[in-house]
Amino acid sequence: MSSYEVEIISPSKKDELLAELGREVVFERKANIHGACVKLLTDSESFKEEWEDNFKFMNEEIRPHAKIFATSNNGELQVLYEPLSKTCIIRNCDYYGWVKSIALATISDFFEEYHSENRRYSVHGSVVDFEGHAIAIIGPPGTGKSTLTYGLMMNKKFNYISDDWFFTRLFENSVVVYSSEKNSYIRDDVADVWVDFRDQIQRVKLDNKNRGIVDVKNLFNGRIRESSTLKSIILLERNPANIPFKEMDIEEAIQYMKETDYCNPHQLIRDERKYNLRMQFFQEIFSKMEVYLLNTIESPLESLNQINNLIK
Repeated sequence: MSSYEVEIISPSKKDELLAELGREVVFERKANIHGACVKLLTDSESFKEEWEDNFKFMNEEIRPHAKIFATSNNGELQVLYEPLSKTCIIRNCDYYGWVKSIALATISDFFEEYHSENRRYSVHGSVVDFEGHAIAIIGPPGTGKSTLTYGLMMNKKFNYISDDWFFTRLFENSVVVYSSEKNSYIRDDVADVWVDFRDQIQRVKLDNKNRGIVDVKNLFNGRIRESSTLKSIILLERNPANIPFKEMDIEEAIQYMKETDYCNPHQLIRDERKYNLRMQFFQEIFSKMEVYLLNTIESPLESLNQINNLIK
């Protein structure tokens, strides 16, 4: 699935576009994303329904910290972002995955602007809790982070936090991670890898990309956590020339993040200041815990066993 380009626009251009889009908006819904209010305005009933299933509810009286305008007209996908008001306009979109990821990217930009005060950052990756400590899995798209997350959840000692994006707060002596979404936007092929989840996933209503929102409380029998203390990070690659698993030092981990563009295709602003903020965050977080590199050239089960052996 191809990525998209982000066009940064001025406040006056935003006002001009919103005057046009105002006639197209039919549905409005607010979501609570890590305590911040994000408002969706769309002409798509399916986007509205998936948004409601995906994110936690936010009281309508709360003013939004960010706004997402998503229209589903035919044409070439456009993503336009006005940073001052944290307004993102997504035109000609036929895929809810863009809507939810861009919403998370927008509120992540909001938190980045207050980095010196609240020390809250976002990470495009998954995270699970194991007996009170969290394990994060971070990798470029297609390296298997969601597959491995669901594989870990077959073990009843694990608790689900997030399978796609999570938030962090840096403290002097620890890093606390937080969930980003109420439910998971899952691919149907996860059930082909881990048959334990086949019955529940087959009942999920899929969209035109064979993805759908699954109720994680039911899927994992209530093994859900809103937050946990991060213990270790597993970075992913898929490179036949390298060994399956190794521990990394800080310099190696930082170089990995540079080479993979922070494992995040959803960065609305890519300038030197933002890159420096993100690099400073990862330097600090890598200095506080164990970091490993898992090469997912093996089968999903073999890669899962590498993680389980580490835990043991």
